[in-house]
Amino acid sequence: MFENFKAVILTYKTAPIAIREKVALSEPQARRLLQRLKDTLGLSEALVISTCNRTEIYYSAEQNLGREIIAQLCLEKNQLSVHELMPYFIVEDRHETTVMHLFRVGIGLESQVVGDLQISHQVKQAYQWSADEGMAGPFLHRLMHTIFFTNKRVFQETAFRSGAASVSYAAVEMMEELTAGNHAPTVLVIGLGEIGSDVVRNLKDRRFAKVWLANRTRAKAETLAQDTAFEVIHFDQWENYLPQADVVICSVATSSPLITASAVQPQSGKFQYFFDLAVPRSIAPEIEQLPGCVIYNIDDIHNRANEALQRRIASIPHVERIIGEAIADFNNWTKEMIVSPVINKLKNMLEQIRKEEIARYMKHLDAEEVEKVEQITKSMMQKIIKMPVLQLKAACKRGEAETLADVLNDLFNLEKIPIEH
Repeated sequence: MFENFKAVILTYKTAPIAIREKVALSEPQARRLLQRLKDTLGLSEALVISTCNRTEIYYSAEQNLGREIIAQLCLEKNQLSVHELMPYFIVEDRHETTVMHLFRVGIGLESQVVGDLQISHQVKQAYQWSADEGMAGPFLHRLMHTIFFTNKRVFQETAFRSGAASVSYAAVEMMEELTAGNHAPTVLVIGLGEIGSDVVRNLKDRRFAKVWLANRTRAKAETLAQDTAFEVIHFDQWENYLPQADVVICSVATSSPLITASAVQPQSGKFQYFFDLAVPRSIAPEIEQLPGCVIYNIDDIHNRANEALQRRIASIPHVERIIGEAIADFNNWTKEMIVSPVINKLKNMLEQIRKEEIARYMKHLDAEEVEKVEQITKSMMQKIIKMPVLQLKAACKRGEAETLADVLNDLFNLEKIPIEH
């Protein structure tokens, strides 16, 4: 099972959003799918990653079960057709390629926004589901912890995680910097289109004391509020909340600005920051002439995001070198796991011989002599086993482990020796 890692992969590169929405899995659905894979297909290791941009299922098996796994996904999602979905999936059955792909996903190299910080959390969450459902064995445990450690190296050693590389991340990052001197800043969000909604999601768990959401379609605002615990206000009452907001975000598509200078009430000694995320502009430019009012438009935020993105792109070769080193170490461990049964059998055989020979003479020895004989024979056994173990590990790195393992099996007739740990 240590070199039988496979996957079925559907991403924004292979499928439009209409298809991605159909196969996206909630946490309960992902957990049920893991149980389906265990009960129906007999799998013992699997990982389900499902986000707005990808649904990927990794598994360990000797056979390619790609179509069967997609069929189980269709059953979980109710009435989806395997025939309809198959063209959008990559069915990957090459171990090395699958391992590399999961590394790239976990680090953020495969994200729509290169270096996306969210994917690391989503991969950890998927791993937790596997562990909870009893679907993470020695291979998956080692692989996931290697990816997490690699992520830490990437963060510490490169610029791949520096700065916000999406407009919504960049906007929230700017808001936090601008209000750093305010211990309890408030935010008013007007308009919850795609970018407005993204900003709201990124505001979650930040240090803002109050966030108000106003949208023409109130149901959309209420859905976002359920996920974020923010407060929904009536769209036609946003002007009442405007004076209380330290930061105002507007992304309402209108032919003329929604927020005009007459709606703003400057307050002495206080700054108010306006983020205009709409084109055409939804905040009147002349507001910036008012005392304490500062406007940032979509171009300002794009420039900041682009600078961060360029730094991330420039650091990709360094990130790939770190991943290469991590995969090389992981592959060495994988190969050593393949020969570990041979090592254990050899140790068990020698231990059996040691005990049998000592037993022949024990009745003639006192307690002190028995202790000395135990120490001497154990020390001898450890020195005898040391060289074959070192040679096996060296053979792993050369890719010759299986040949040497076969020689040891034949030489000592290890097939008859039970594996004990």
